Amino acid sequence: MAIERGAAFLLKLGDGAVPPGFVTVAGMRTTQLSMAAETVVVTNKGSGGWRELLSGAGVRSVSVSGAGVFTGSAAEMQLKAAALSGDILACELSFEGGERLRGSFQVARLDYSGDFNGERTYAVMLESSGAVVAA
Repeated sequence: MAIERGAAFLLKLGDGAVPPGFVTVAGMRTTQLSMAAETVVVTNKGSGGWRELLSGAGVRSVSVSGAGVFTGSAAEMQLKAAALSGDILACELSFEGGERLRGSFQVARLDYSGDFNGERTYAVMLESSGAVVAA
């Protein structure tokens, strides 16, 4: 696998069409993806003192966070509207090598900040709702 540029790791929001089109969230400087799976421990007296886990069990989730410079783009306005309404968004994460992940996400947090002599910035955290799959 080749080394990829972080600038090519993009968060995109669905446009609601069928099939969906996706628009990149502008102004992002950082994007982070975390995948998690809860473990279901099935250790018993026959485990020989070693922990055993139940394969495929437990809740899986994906968290996406990002931060950037506020540009006032339509996608940034869509994030703000979803944060206020609690709506679930269709999202795509794309990588330089062509890999894409798609799923439904809720805006768990949206922060804005700005310094006296600087630009307005934002930070966003999204949490998956349902399966996230390779597209």
